[in-house]
Amino acid sequence: MAKPTTAKIRLNSESESGFFYVTKKNTRTMTEKFSIKKYDPILRKHVVFKEGKIK
Repeated sequence: MAKPTTAKIRLNSESESGFFYVTKKNTRTMTEKFSIKKYDPILRKHVVFKEGKIK
């Protein structure tokens, strides 16, 4: 069977609030670690989220 092109990733908050998002990423086009600025509802502001593994 062929390897899937998308993989589930976990976006962890850099502010150590414990909040995370789960999303998909295309592993063929985005080979580096993913980081994006998103809303953290615990802190009630936008912070940087970095890619981590789903356990």
